[in-house]
Amino acid sequence: MASANTSWPEENFSCSICLDVFNNPVTTACGHNFCSCVHMVFSNQDHLQVNILLSELAAQFRTSVRVKEQPYVEPGEVPCDVCTGTQLKAMKSCLMCFTSYCQTHLEPHERVAGLKKHRLVEPMDRLEDRMCKEHDRLLELFCQTEQVCVCPSCTEADHKSHPVVPLKEEYEVKTAQLGKMEAEVPQMIQERKQKIKEIRDTVEMSKKDADREVADGGQVFTALKGCVEKCRDEFNQTVKEKLKSREKQAEDLIKELEQEIEDLTNRSSEVKQLSHTKDHLHFLQTFRSLKDPPPTRDWTTVEVRPPSYARTLRRSLDQLEETLDMEMKKLRDDAELKRVQQYEVDVTLDPDTAHPRLILSEDGKQVHDGGVWKKLPDNPKRFTRNIFVLCRQSFSSGRFYFEVQVKDKTGWWLGVARESIDRKGQTKWTPKTGYWILDYYKNGLVFKDNPSVHHPLRAELQKVGVFVDYDEGLVSFYDVEARVHLYSATGCTFTEPLYPFLCTLYHGCGGNNSPPLIISPVNQTD
Repeated sequence: MASANTSWPEENFSCSICLDVFNNPVTTACGHNFCSCVHMVFSNQDHLQVNILLSELAAQFRTSVRVKEQPYVEPGEVPCDVCTGTQLKAMKSCLMCFTSYCQTHLEPHERVAGLKKHRLVEPMDRLEDRMCKEHDRLLELFCQTEQVCVCPSCTEADHKSHPVVPLKEEYEVKTAQLGKMEAEVPQMIQERKQKIKEIRDTVEMSKKDADREVADGGQVFTALKGCVEKCRDEFNQTVKEKLKSREKQAEDLIKELEQEIEDLTNRSSEVKQLSHTKDHLHFLQTFRSLKDPPPTRDWTTVEVRPPSYARTLRRSLDQLEETLDMEMKKLRDDAELKRVQQYEVDVTLDPDTAHPRLILSEDGKQVHDGGVWKKLPDNPKRFTRNIFVLCRQSFSSGRFYFEVQVKDKTGWWLGVARESIDRKGQTKWTPKTGYWILDYYKNGLVFKDNPSVHHPLRAELQKVGVFVDYDEGLVSFYDVEARVHLYSATGCTFTEPLYPFLCTLYHGCGGNNSPPLIISPVNQTD
């Protein structure tokens, strides 16, 4: 027996006969105390007197011991609703009282006749929520139709035709579902964390793209500003040269006029002096030399007009417009090429797709026409009608870019093709049949379409860049060395994986066409 929280030792409240705490203790004539069990020992009990004080102390001691023996409520356990101060663990819950009781406060339900009829169950918390508000009965069943907990009376009323099962049965079903959800939720969380990372990576990439665009744009506008300043300086120089020319013309005329004035002044002096001569011989001899006046110009039609600048500004602006157009295209193409080169992918040729005449390098980066049809295993992916080859890598979204060296070749085809193209027969190589191809032959470029698009060449091509934006439906081609945009196919519809496509054409096509096509790494300094 556990000891109570009292300063008296336990043996002071124990009956020496039954060894239990005194129950209705009595005192004998000799002064000893015993509980009611003394009736089984003494036949003459007239001298026994009830010990009221000891009875009260024993009762307090018994209550103290009972409380001490009961467990305190732990986290997750149902507490006693009656305990004040420190709550003890509930031992039972009453469905009539809507109250949970510890062992001590449960005692009336075990003793009082009216309370004994109450339905006691294992401890439950929130008892009022476990009772049907309409029928005042315990919610013991689950309606699978309306997915709610019901009491037995509900199954005879509103839920009469609904399938119902015990709560435990539905609990096991829902627990299994919860286990599945529990397994799915971490995956869903991980997927969303990954999506957050993707979004943040996209934002970070967008920031880098924006910084790069600002830097490239700054270079473009600086270059354009330089063009404008150069044109302005040339315009100012032209105006100044026109003014200088008029000033020189005026100075030359003035000098000529001043010289004539000087000559005429000298003649005037000579005439005046001769007019005062009385010597007939001297006069006549001198006059003969004055007969022919010094040569002079007829100045009545001579004038110095101000220079006209009306057409000067227009011609300068026309020249500026032409220069800016050329410069802007050059700068725009250069900036565009730099931007698409950021999406470089490492691609290698797929020997399983190569036509039997084609020779591929070991690293899968070069291909040329070997001139001989090799015996190769039959492969559904292999081209057998045209000397085509695809790369191993395919792309079904996003953007990608690759470059191919075409130096010294007289003919080639480059571009991309969808996965389902016909590899055994003859067809038109257009976007409709799954090809987006730039064709070079005899110094001319053609984008194969219906109708085809011809593009003039201003210089010999050495390296061609191919850029694809799958989501935007764009295929673009660039002259890498000249850093010039060649052609773009827009509004394309891609529904399958795309493969980089190469065609060397035959080695004798257009002359000596034996050099290989070479997939080259991107060099941003080109």
